[in-house]
Amino acid sequence: MLIKTGIPTNEDIKEIVPSKERRGKGPVAIIECFQEIPCNPCYTACKFGAIKEFENINQRPIIDFQLCTGCGQCLTKCPGLAIFIIDESYSDTEALVQIPYEFLPLPKEGIFVTGLNREGKPICRAKVVKVKQGKGENKTSVITLKVPIEYSMEVRFLNIEDYFSDNTIICRCEGITLGEIKNLIKEGYETIDEIKRISRVGMGPCQGRTCRHLLLQEIAKETGQNMKNMPMSTFRPPIKPINIGIIAGGEDDE
Repeated sequence: MLIKTGIPTNEDIKEIVPSKERRGKGPVAIIECFQEIPCNPCYTACKFGAIKEFENINQRPIIDFQLCTGCGQCLTKCPGLAIFIIDESYSDTEALVQIPYEFLPLPKEGIFVTGLNREGKPICRAKVVKVKQGKGENKTSVITLKVPIEYSMEVRFLNIEDYFSDNTIICRCEGITLGEIKNLIKEGYETIDEIKRISRVGMGPCQGRTCRHLLLQEIAKETGQNMKNMPMSTFRPPIKPINIGIIAGGEDDE
């Protein structure tokens, strides 16, 4: 899986994750380096001996989480952008995630962005709480995100656009926002068809092709349902926009 897609498996992740107890004590480095390659800047950057000395240059990093202070020196030195700092001691509901960032422009502190997982898929709303710009020979900047604590081991990048804002349009055809959907779910509407009938979401020209998956995702998140077990809404013909003349018989069958 890793070689074909570049995405580590759950088994890969379990091998490098510190215990929940350690994550709750303060900042700690997570090194997501899964292949043996000739590289050791993380070891030479660590001043606390947390990253063990390599037996050979191709060895994967081994970190002693009890010695790690989460200082971030290894993060900025990693040429593969494979190191992240996690701090689950921030609060009972939120965690801080430091990620390496090499794009311009840099996001501004205080804005909300979209947290992306290892596959690049949006998974949560995140707030930029600190931006440390890379200087000198080291051009890697560090972005500190505040995320829901349950996503601390999932958020590994960001999209500057805030897809999870309540003002985000979910159904473009009918102009229904995410905030409106959330309010309907809080009122007790918990299926696509229920929300569709009360709000007209998914009833526009595209018949839900751009919004039904987003709607399912939001219902599942807010109600705890499994998307695989949730019923899909009904679709009525025509399932794509056509000229009224076709329905009226104004054009040949061909």
